[in-house]
Amino acid sequence: FPFQTVTGNFAKVIHGLNANQLTDQVIQRSKRMILDTLGVGLLGTSTEVFHKVAQYSKIYSSDLSSTIWGHLDFRLPPLYAAFVNGVAVHSMDFDDTWHPATHPSGAVLPALIALSEAFPQKKKVSGLDLLLAFNVGIEVQGRLLHFSREARNIPRRY
Repeated sequence: FPFQTVTGNFAKVIHGLNANQLTDQVIQRSKRMILDTLGVGLLGTSTEVFHKVAQYSKIYSSDLSSTIWGHLDFRLPPLYAAFVNGVAVHSMDFDDTWHPATHPSGAVLPALIALSEAFPQKKKVSGLDLLLAFNVGIEVQGRLLHFSREARNIPRRY
């Protein structure tokens, strides 16, 4: 093929990745990014915007549910739990950044945790599988930015 689609590029890179390919350095940095994101997210549960989206999201219910960070008695469908926890992370604006400008962990981690909580007990993922999924999410986000003309110019526009 003379050119490759964005989807084809993603599939080529992601297909066949496994946790054995994660180096010690990637694992350590990923753990640090995850801990940082959880800390910022927990702090973000005290913000006004978090309380607004959490209150709004209470209207949704589902047989599947995931925890809202810092509120063990508050559960939402995975989609809304990921959204509310993501808002908590971003509301503090202290989450990690990457060039071109993005906040990778705040978009990836809440979705991964919400989905992993919703899996049936017999299908729970390992910590290493979670780290792999986290890194795949970060990689996909970076590749999306790479294909975006507008994202490349963000630092120059500010």
